[in-house]
Amino acid sequence: MKERIYVCHTFYHVYITILKELKIRAEEGDGYLPGATLILSKMSNNFTPLLPRVSACGLFEEVLEYDEQRESAFPELAKYRENTGSGLGNLRQRIRLTRRFAKLQEPFLPVNFRDYRQIYVFCDADPIGVYLNQARIRYHALEDGLNCIANGDLARYDNRGHFPLKAFLSMHLNLICIPNGYGKYCIDMEINDRSRLIYKDFKKYIEVPRLPLRDRLTEADKDLILQVFLENKEELVQRVKEAAEAGDGILILTDPLCTLDIRERIFRDIIAMYEKEGTVFLKPHPRDELDYEKLFPDIPQIRGSVPMEMLHFIPGAHFKKVVGVLTEMSDFPYADESVRLGPDFMDAYEDPLIHRQNEQI
Repeated sequence: MKERIYVCHTFYHVYITILKELKIRAEEGDGYLPGATLILSKMSNNFTPLLPRVSACGLFEEVLEYDEQRESAFPELAKYRENTGSGLGNLRQRIRLTRRFAKLQEPFLPVNFRDYRQIYVFCDADPIGVYLNQARIRYHALEDGLNCIANGDLARYDNRGHFPLKAFLSMHLNLICIPNGYGKYCIDMEINDRSRLIYKDFKKYIEVPRLPLRDRLTEADKDLILQVFLENKEELVQRVKEAAEAGDGILILTDPLCTLDIRERIFRDIIAMYEKEGTVFLKPHPRDELDYEKLFPDIPQIRGSVPMEMLHFIPGAHFKKVVGVLTEMSDFPYADESVRLGPDFMDAYEDPLIHRQNEQI
């Protein structure tokens, strides 16, 4: 029986996984042996450049890619999404969809998950969560992003309307699959800050703050993290140096919002808002497909594949302001001010119902 396995869908997931493994290595001391498997799902991000560097970091026994399949990959599932005209009929269809979708995932699994004592899944809303529950394999869930449930409780939003009944069907009968701790075979759900949640008393939530994981890092740990995530450390150091020397650097974080044409308009507007205040820098989101280098060739940019957390480990990093739209903005100690434009700003670009999930629960 192998010890631990982590299923990651984003660069942030890999970063948190490394923080957790570094903590284990420090606690075990000289007796530490790499005993974890890291799974990189290809469904949301291209991890190919990262693969050799994370494989060589010495924290993992093996690092594997996972060709996780979206529901859209299986045309036969479309019939289960058809409206039958009745709530009970739609529920029957959802139960059939859940079972069949889980079965169709099996040929793509990179490992036998039953071989592991502890399974950690960052986003059990993804197909892996459906599979593990239907296969009756217990796992630990972890918050997809920093305080992401506080900013948008998608488990409740996607299942609004008779949520208590749907949660019962998922948690106790395993007939459907609701993520973020509501799966029957989910042992617990790691969150960063319980006080931020609307529904904070859910029994499976366990608070594991991310800041102490970072604060305990040694200089050697920080160097290891930078080696894993930075293909070109000099490039990032140069951007940080430029911002510090400017003294008025404003870092704008993009989000994969709306359609590409509206997204371009959003960030042109934001740049116009803030270039009056200082020197603008751009940091595209890892999943943002808009070509910002082509659209804004005169604006210095930090690569989308570089997690924002890397700036914590670059000496002298400093910005006057960091600006995001719907990004969580609570962890930027290298900025004098952080601004989350939020739902009110987005109301001008899309139907407010699209980005106000918590208000509709």
